[in-house]
Amino acid sequence: MARHTFTTTVTLSNGVLIEVIPILLGHSKIASTQIYARVIERKVSEDTELLKKKLEIESVPLSKMN
Repeated sequence: MARHTFTTTVTLSNGVLIEVIPILLGHSKIASTQIYARVIERKVSEDTELLKKKLEIESVPLSKMN
């Protein structure tokens, strides 16, 4: 249970990339880490909103930015 909590709550929920977590847990394969990772709806919602904002910023014409 501690590995599930660490992987999901401590790392993924705080923005640590899934590619970094195997190093922290001592796994040689990311598939081993994925066993402990759980998708949290709140995190999906937050990440989707963040992506939406980034895309909105990138789509603003240069003339409006000056």
